[in-house]
Formats: sequence, C-alpha cells, structure tokens
Amino acid sequence: MKGLMQDWQLTTNKILEHAKRINPTREIVTRRVEGNIERTTYGDLFDMSKQVSTALQDEGIGLGDRVATLGWNSERHMASWYGAMGIGAVLHTVNPRLHPEQIAWIINHAEDKVLIFDKTFLPIVEAIKDNIPTVKSFVIYAGADTMPENTLGAVPFDIWIDGRSQNVRWGDFPEDTACGLCYTSGTTGDPKGVLYSHRSNVLHTMITMQRDAIGMGANDVVLPVVPMFHANAWGLTFSCPATGANMVMPGAQMDGASIYELLDTEKVTITAAVPTVWLMLLTYLQENDLKLPHLNKVIIGGSAVPEKILRAFEEDYEVDVVHAWGMTETSPLGTLGTLPPHMLDADIDTRMAQKLKQGRPPFGVELKIVDDEHNDVAWDGETSGRLLVRGPGIAAAYFKGAGGKVVDEDNWFDTGDVANMDQYGTMQITDRAKDVIKSGGEWISSIDIENIAVGHPKVANAAAIGVYHPKWDERPLLIIQPVEGETPSKEEIFAALEGKIAKWWTPDDITFVDNIPLGATGKINKLALRDTFKDYKLPTA
Repeated sequence: MKGLMQDWQLTTNKILEHAKRINPTREIVTRRVEGNIERTTYGDLFDMSKQVSTALQDEGIGLGDRVATLGWNSERHMASWYGAMGIGAVLHTVNPRLHPEQIAWIINHAEDKVLIFDKTFLPIVEAIKDNIPTVKSFVIYAGADTMPENTLGAVPFDIWIDGRSQNVRWGDFPEDTACGLCYTSGTTGDPKGVLYSHRSNVLHTMITMQRDAIGMGANDVVLPVVPMFHANAWGLTFSCPATGANMVMPGAQMDGASIYELLDTEKVTITAAVPTVWLMLLTYLQENDLKLPHLNKVIIGGSAVPEKILRAFEEDYEVDVVHAWGMTETSPLGTLGTLPPHMLDADIDTRMAQKLKQGRPPFGVELKIVDDEHNDVAWDGETSGRLLVRGPGIAAAYFKGAGGKVVDEDNWFDTGDVANMDQYGTMQITDRAKDVIKSGGEWISSIDIENIAVGHPKVANAAAIGVYHPKWDERPLLIIQPVEGETPSKEEIFAALEGKIAKWWTPDDITFVDNIPLGATGKINKLALRDTFKDYKLPTA
C-alpha cells in the first residue's frame, strides 16, 4: 500500500518561486567588481532568472546542456544558476583559482556551451578561448557602461537579458534531473565532476536549515564569503532564498577591511568562509579596535580552524563559531560543530576543545568509521579509521564515470579522510588518508601538529608532512610560514608543541618558508610541499 500524498517534485526552481511569493522584498546586496553597491530583491532575482532562461533557450540550450560560470558572488551569478537550472540545463561553476590549463580541461570535459563570467577573469578566458571549442557563446557580468573590450565577441549580461520574455516554463522534468556540476580541485590526477540533481540540492537545502546546522531564518542577514564556485557556496545560494534571509554578496573584495565594512553596514547576523578569510578579518579588527555588535554566528570550513581564531571570535567578540566539514561530493555540508546539549554548560576550555572538532552530522547525513579491513571501529573518540559517508546529498559516481566505482555495495562513499567518532556522534578529522604520516607503522596526525603551531603568535601558517627516514619509514617535518616581520626560532616552536602532543609525534625538524602554497580552494597544497621537500634530509636520519 502506498501513501496518498501529492507527487510534489523537488526541483530547485521551487526555492526561488517560494522566495518570490513569500519574501519578494527581502534584499540581495552585491558589491560589484567595480566597487559600488547594488541592491536588488528576491522578486527582482526571480524576474532576472526567468530572463536568463529565455536567453539560454535562444542560444539553443536545453535539457542536460551545460552552462559554465566563472563568477564572484553576486545577484547576476545567482540569476545564472536559477535561470539555467529552471529549464533543466546543468549549471557548471568553474573555479577561477585553478591553473588556466586546468580550467580549459574542465570546460572541455564538461562540454560547456555557454560561458558567463566576471570581467576580472577576462584575461583567463581570452588566454584559453582557442582551447575550449565547445563554448559557442560568451557573456560578461557587466552593463553597457562597464563592459570591457574583448576578443571573444562577448556580450554584456545586462544587455543579454534585457527585454527577454519571463514567460518560460520551469521545472517541467523529474526531480532526479541533473542541475549542477562542480569539479574537485584535482590534487591527485585530473579533476572529477560531481553532478548534483535537483532532488539532492533541495534536500541539502533542508539539511542546512536545521537549527543545529546553519539554521538561518527570514530575519537573518547572511554574508556568504565562501565563493559560489566553491562547493555551491556551502548551499547558501539555495537556503537563503528558501528561508527569506537577506543576502550580502562580497564580490571580488575579500580583504579584512572590505568584509568588516559589509558586516557592519549591512548588520550581518550569519557569515561563512574559510579560515584564511577569518584570520584577515581578525587581524583588521584587532589593529583597528573594532567590534561586531550584529554578528551572531560564523561558519568556518574548508580546513581545520586554528584555536586562536576560534577563541578570539568567541571570547573577544561574543560570536558563536561553528566549525563545518564537508566536500564537493557531499553537496557539501557533512558535519557541523554546534555544541551538543551535554556541552552547553561546560567550562570554556571544554567547549573550545569540542568546537575544534568537525562536529556532528545533521539528519540526512550518515557517517561511519572503518579499519583497513572495512570493519566498523568503536565510537570512543580515540580509535581512528577511514571516514565513510552516505545520504541523499552524497555523490554515487563522478561525471562520465571518472574514477570508476566510488561507493561500496551498501552505498558508502570513502571520503579519503581519517577520523574518529565519540559516543555522542561528534566526528574529528585526524588526517587525510593521503597526507597521514605513518611512522614505524603508527599514524601521526599532521592536523594536530599544524593547529598547535598556528596558535603561536609568530606563526602565520604551518604544514606538517612526512619525510623519508631510514629507520621509521617517515617522520614529521614541520614547515612554518612566519607572521610578516617576525622571525620565530625552532626552539620557540618546539616549546609550543611540548606537552600538547605525544613525544613521538614531535617533528624531527622544523624549517621556515616565505609562503606555504595553497590550492585552488584555499587549503594547504601538500602535494607541492612533498615535491619541494622530497629530498629533505632530517637530522635524525
């Protein structure tokens, strides 16, 4: 026997249709790449998105065709998302921080037909234009008065949609229709495409709206500093219209002063970004003796949050810091560090230790930890193993079958992370499987070493990697990027580590560099570091 409920297809157009009906006057505030502030509403966004749909159809775009964007966070970029998805096309967000050759490879693999981009990326597009033959049309996010000269035959976005009909049918397809495409950063081998469905994106939106997840509402003002080209802006491009929260889009300006200006003038209550952004903001706040009277919650993800950032926001600015973990393959939210009930009244040090972990999965995400034989390990907060995940927003395969089979017979996806779980369902990443340091057959957590090192006031960034050792196979080398103008000594860093990690985890050496390389998503590029230090001779060797 089946239930007698309506068959209401979960398609993303329903999100913006709801915003148009229920919260049409709530604002989207965008800082243009030219620097000026533009104010629109969800009602305006709906109309604009319908015009994008018509423009795409006039370009010959239909069900399943790929439309690429190289764009900062803006209402124009959002209109491209909803306009493409509404007619059953696949919106492909391209990460402009990748190498141009990699960008061309991704566009070709996706077979994108239209490329819409911000003019800051014009040099990239012009450099690769002869190597992306599937792209037939170029559109630049600009008006007639701000349109740059180009060799692409590109048209300005505002002119492209101007006067277009809004009488276009949305959502006339099943909910499992593909709607979004985002490629992994390709640190090992070629990038792989994660192909989201309308159903997965709508369900992920509902997951993010849970109170112990991001939990925004119509009275919130949300600043997604995390780019829309980075794992769907952590779902905020969907969840904000779904709830009616005001959005503040930072455009291309991510420095501490620019972010603070938007936080203050727009009275932002919730914001989200990677740790490097919050470090810049924190530095700006401290140097200028500023406060954050409106901000309630900061979501930090992308890499482990250093304790000094966590404590500063919580203790000095009374802002709730929520550490989040996820992947492109998880849509992306997997866990969030909202305090569990038994921790709410704990002392500050206990709460900080809890918040440094990656957190608990919301309803809709399942986790488990297994050993090398694929046996479940105890949830004791100590025993580590490979982290597996499954759920309606988790990838079951990569686009065009790249990488082969990626889930087991029970549909568990191996994240490539090494982690443990405690009895309350709190997950803690101890390493990436490919980054783990294995010394004498035992694992050493590079993340723990790095977090302690970054807590030193003279350290801007730190990375621990395994270096060859004739007796132990490999031993940790700690690489330090000092704060500008500071010259920490090895002795100072060793002293900071002492007593905070197991003695045998202590790095065999410390070296200093001007800059630690970061990947396209702002994470430490350990592949590059391992290549740079592949011939490094440890003093203990």
